[in-house]
Amino acid sequence: MRDAAWPARVTAPVTPEVVDVCVLHREPSARGRADAGPDHRWRVLVLQRGAETRCAGSWELVHGRIEHEERAEDAAVREVREETGLGVTRLYCVTVSAFYLPSRGVKTAVVFAAVVGERGRAAEPILGPEHVAARWLTLPAAMRAVTWPREREALQHVAHLLRTGDAGVAEDVLRVPLAAEG
Repeated sequence: MRDAAWPARVTAPVTPEVVDVCVLHREPSARGRADAGPDHRWRVLVLQRGAETRCAGSWELVHGRIEHEERAEDAAVREVREETGLGVTRLYCVTVSAFYLPSRGVKTAVVFAAVVGERGRAAEPILGPEHVAARWLTLPAAMRAVTWPREREALQHVAHLLRTGDAGVAEDVLRVPLAAEG
């Protein structure tokens, strides 16, 4: 039986402050095409933090704060551009993760998968001041490389949801329309 003091409906919204972005590129198949199908292979961009930053030397995915009155999906595209110089061609909302910072409490991050370079070889990222190295890794290698458990979990979600090259039957729910798509 429910406690009478418990509200029948929870109305407090959760406002995420951060985006985590799994930047993906499909490696061309043996036939030389970057098409979906059983032989397509995702590559994940991982970035290494510089010596003068927090967590120096750690490997991570693209991430950053959502600015005031900015939508999470717009923050994801902006962070990819700022941290790598790459343009996003497809964007998927993957999950939401929570994490704790001793000085600031529990925070939430919206996790996205951002596809870049739809055809052919992935462009090399242009790194910002936070990072000193970048690598395109397979999903399993990226899961081993990233420092943060929430990023490893996010990559597991991406591996499952985009296993066929898109979100399959969930494409209409998970794919986020980009500004250029209308």
